[in-house]
Amino acid sequence: MKEDLRDTGSDARRAMDLAETAREAQGQKPSFLGELFMGRLHNELLFPWPEQEPADKAAGDALLQKLRAFLRERVDADRIDREKNVPAEVIEGLSQLGLFGIKIPGRYGGLGLSQRNYHRILHLVASHCGSTALLLSVHQSIGVAQPLLMFGSEQQKGRYLPRLAAGALSAFALTEPGVGSDPSQMTTTATLSEDGSAWLLNGRKLWTTNGPIAELLIVTARSNDPAAARPEISAFIVAGNSPGLKVEHRCDFMGLKGIQNGLIAFNDVRVPREDLLGGIGEGLRLALRTLNVGRLSIPAFCSAVMKHGLAICRNWGNQRRQWGAPIGQHEAVAAKIARIAADTYAVDSLAWLAASYQDGGGMDLRLEAAADKLFCSEAMWRALDATLQVRGGRGYETADSLRARGEQPMPVERMLRDARLYLIGEGTSEILRLFIAREALDPHLEATGITPLSNRLDLQKALRFYPRWYAGLLWPGHAYPEGLAIPALLKGHLRYLHHAARRLGRDLFHMMLRHGSGLQKRQLVLGRIVDTGVELFAMGAALSRALSPQAPPGAAELADNFCRQARRRIAGYRRALYLNQDRRNYALARSVLAGDLAWLEENILCTWQDEPAAGGGAERR
Repeated sequence: MKEDLRDTGSDARRAMDLAETAREAQGQKPSFLGELFMGRLHNELLFPWPEQEPADKAAGDALLQKLRAFLRERVDADRIDREKNVPAEVIEGLSQLGLFGIKIPGRYGGLGLSQRNYHRILHLVASHCGSTALLLSVHQSIGVAQPLLMFGSEQQKGRYLPRLAAGALSAFALTEPGVGSDPSQMTTTATLSEDGSAWLLNGRKLWTTNGPIAELLIVTARSNDPAAARPEISAFIVAGNSPGLKVEHRCDFMGLKGIQNGLIAFNDVRVPREDLLGGIGEGLRLALRTLNVGRLSIPAFCSAVMKHGLAICRNWGNQRRQWGAPIGQHEAVAAKIARIAADTYAVDSLAWLAASYQDGGGMDLRLEAAADKLFCSEAMWRALDATLQVRGGRGYETADSLRARGEQPMPVERMLRDARLYLIGEGTSEILRLFIAREALDPHLEATGITPLSNRLDLQKALRFYPRWYAGLLWPGHAYPEGLAIPALLKGHLRYLHHAARRLGRDLFHMMLRHGSGLQKRQLVLGRIVDTGVELFAMGAALSRALSPQAPPGAAELADNFCRQARRRIAGYRRALYLNQDRRNYALARSVLAGDLAWLEENILCTWQDEPAAGGGAERR
C-alpha cells in the first residue's frame, strides 16, 4: 500500500499549478522564520523588545477607556449568545466609536490607528464577547477594507473606504459548498455582459461571515472558461443589496452564535466593470495576501481569551476549597494553572511581536502571520480545556444557568465553544502547517532546481550551495543578543535557541536526503519541522519580552517556564522525525476509509445517513 497520496491526475496538477502562480515570489524583505528554517537565527529581528511609542499608546488608551465602558454597559455577551444576534444598537455604538475604521487612514474618514492599537482593541472586545469581536475583525481584517487598501485604485478607495469607516459592514466571499482549500475547483463565474459594461456573477458562497448583513462584499469568481487549464480567479466589489444576490441560509455554529454567517447565492448579479478589484486573474493572490494580514488578528483574540481563562482559574483556585485547602494549592490543579500562565505569556508576546512587525513594515510576514495563528490558536485551546477542568462541573454549565442559581456567571462553557473556531478559520492548523512547510522548503527547492511540478535535481547547482551552507551550521557562533542584561535564569534558553535554530536547518536538510523530492508530500514529517520552528519563534518572543527593561515583575519566571515546556515539545518532534509510525497510521486510515473495519461502527445509530448529502457536501469529482 502506498505510504502517501500521490495523485498525479489533471485535477491535482491544475490545483498545484494555480497555487504556485498565486504565491508571492520571495523578495528581499527579511523573514525571521524564513531564516530560522535555514538554520539562521537573526537576533536583530527579536531584540530589543518593541515597546509602543508613547503617543501611539496614548491614542489607544483613550479609545480603550471609552470602549471598556461601552462593553460593560451595552454589550451583554450571554444575551448575544442566547439570542444568536449582535443587536443593532451595539453595532451602532461601535460605529459611533469609530471602530469600523480602526486602520482606515484619516483622509478616508477612519481612525488611522496602528496595528498594535488595532490589536489592543480586538483584544479587549474578544475578552468579553467573541461574536462582537469577530464581527469587527472580519469587517476590517478580511472584509472589503483590507484588500481595498492593498489592491484598490484611488477611485475605488475614495468611493468605498469612507462608507466602510462610517459603519457599512463588509464581508469576503471566498469559500464554496464544494470547495475548501483548493481554489482550482471554484465554480462561481464572472462573465462580461454583452455590452462589456459589467460582470455577471453566478454561483454560491458558503461560510461568509457578516455576509447576510453586509452592505459590501468582496466576491471571488472564475473570470474565464471553467475548463481552462489554469483558472483565472478575479475579485469583485459587490453591493449587498444587488439584484440577484440572495442569502439562502444563515449558518448556526457550535459557538460564536451571534455572528451572521451564511450561504449566499449569486444569480446574474451585475457588477460594474470598474468594481473589478486588482485586475483580471488577481483574485487568488488578493485573497492570500488578505488572509496573511487577517491572521494577525487571531492571536489578539487568543491572548484575550486565555487571559480571561487565567483570571477565572486564579479566582476559582483561591475560592474553591477541597480536602482542607484551596484547589489551586493542590499540585494537579497548580500544574494546570502554571501551564496556562506560561502559555498565555508566550501567546501574548507573539501576538504583540507580530503586530509590531506589521507596524514597522519592511518584513515579509507570511510565515510569521501563519505561525502566530497556528501556535496561538492551539495554545489557547489547551488553556481553555484546562480552565474548564479547573472549574469542574461549573465549567460545563452555562453562564445563564450559573447566574439563575446565584453563582458567579463565569462563561467558560461559552468561551470554549467560541474559541474552537480559531483552530479552523483563516486557515486550519493542517493547512497552515503545509503553507509554512512550502515556504520553508522554497530556498532548498531553489538550491536544487526542484519545483513542485518537476522533481529533477540540478546536481551542480546543489553542490555549489550545500557544502558551504551546511558547514556554516556547524560553527558555534554567538548565542546572546548584544546590549542586554541577561539574567542567569534565561541564559541557557538563549543558548538553546541559538543551537536549536542551526539544528533545525540541518534536520530539514537530513529529511530532504532521506525522502528526496517526496518530502513535499510527507505532511507529518514537514509538520514536525514546522512545529519545531514555530515553538522556537514563540520562545524567542517570550525571551525578548522578558529581557525588556520595562518587563513586568515575574516575566523572567514566566519565560523560563514556557521555554522549558517548549523544549520538551521540541524534543518530541525531533524524535518523531527519525522514529515514527506514519506509514502504519496511513495504512490503517486507508483500511478505515475502504470499509475494511466497518465492524468497529456496529451497534450505533446515525440518522444523518438517512438524509441525502445535498448542497455540495460530497467531494467533487
